[in-house]
This record gives sequence, structure tokens and C-alpha cells, in this order.
Amino acid sequence: MNPLFLFSIIFLLFLLAGLRIVFEYKRALKFRFGKYVKTLQPGLRWIIPVVETIQVVDIRVITINIVSQEVMTEDNVPCSIDGVVFFKINDPEKAVLEVEEYDFAITQLSQAALRDVCGKVELDTILSKREEMGKNIKSIVETETHHWGIEIIDVKIKDIQLPENMRRMMANQAEAERSRRARIILAEAENQAAAKLLEAGLQIDKSPSAIKLRLYQTLSNIAAEKNSTILFPFPEEVLPRGKKKNEE
Repeated sequence: MNPLFLFSIIFLLFLLAGLRIVFEYKRALKFRFGKYVKTLQPGLRWIIPVVETIQVVDIRVITINIVSQEVMTEDNVPCSIDGVVFFKINDPEKAVLEVEEYDFAITQLSQAALRDVCGKVELDTILSKREEMGKNIKSIVETETHHWGIEIIDVKIKDIQLPENMRRMMANQAEAERSRRARIILAEAENQAAAKLLEAGLQIDKSPSAIKLRLYQTLSNIAAEKNSTILFPFPEEVLPRGKKKNEE
């Protein structure tokens, strides 16, 4: 075999072995004999086989679940809380060189921050201010990850699991609150109705004819059933009459 042809084949294989494709949503860190050289941008790239290696980093938004954590709140209520962390790598060089397995490190930081934040507040605060709790966890985590070239976009609390007896107590509390509101609304309605009846009574007292009409209307309503006998115990003349004006 022609040595030149053999050399050409080997050289071609050598070139092909060094070809790498970097996708648009990734960055590749190039190392030469283990030493960082530069970050490769998206596109078709070539490295020296055997001598150089690359480590690819995804720069899209990454989601990590915070596994359920057993937390004792400030008012001594045990509960299980889980969440989710959204983060993005802004500096691939720092994310690889400054920390080992950045995703695992962020998971551990998030778990510790969740226990710390939720353990310092009461249960009612956790249930009613989830957004605020997530922001507090985010501020704690991003304080550390900022030095790693990682941006924490958001932290959300997904679910809060309470003991069964606590759930029953909260249900009873909610039922009592609804009953209290219903009684207040009923009392306000009775108060308004009494005020209107008083106003109507004062208006009727001003006219004897109005009193008669109201009496006849009441009798008519009673007689509408046609199953009862109405006894009128006093003559119409005893009904109150208005004072006659003195004629000049």
C-alpha cells in the first residue's frame, strides 16, 4: 500500500476525530491537558484529539425539584414542604471550575434554605404567603450561587402536607368562621329591616287612610288561603283619625 495514501487516511481520520458540534443552547469548555483554554461558541468546532477535551454546559433555564422536607414551624406544627427551583447558568466557566456538580449543590442549598425560612415563621404565614417564602429562599440560595456564575430565577413552594389532626382543626376553624360571617350578615339584615319598618310605621301614622289601607291589605293576604275565618273585634270607627283642621 502506498505510504502516502495510508498517511492521508490517518490524517483524515485524525481531523474527523476532532470535530465537535456545539448546539445553540449549549456552551463547550475546552481543556488542553486538563487546563482550561476557552469556551467554544455554538457551531462546528474542532479540537485536537487526545490532547484536548470539552465539557458541555446547558445555558437554558433548568428546573430542580426540592424533595419534601420535614419542617417544624415557629408555632411547633410539623409539616412536609416541597418546592421547585428555576436557575440559569450565566457564566459556564465559573459553573464548571468553581463548584463540583452545580445542580447537586443547588439542590442541597435549596433544601437547607427551605428548612431555615419555614422554620422561623408560623404555619399561617407559610400557608398564606407562599410567594414571600419563595422569595426569601431565593435570596438565600442566590447569595451562594452568584459566585458560581449561576442565576436563580425563581423558587416556588409546591405543596404543604399537614398532619391529619391539624387538617381537621383547620376545617373546623373555617366552618366556624363561615358560621360567624353568616350570623353577622343576618344581624345586619335584621337591623336594616327594623330601620325600614320603623320608617314605614312613622309614615303610615301620618295618614289615617294609609292605616286603613294597610289593614285591609293585611286582611286580604290572610283571606287568600280561604281556609280560615277572620273576626274583626272592633268597629272601623275606633281606628285613629287625623285631627280636623279648624274651619275659618
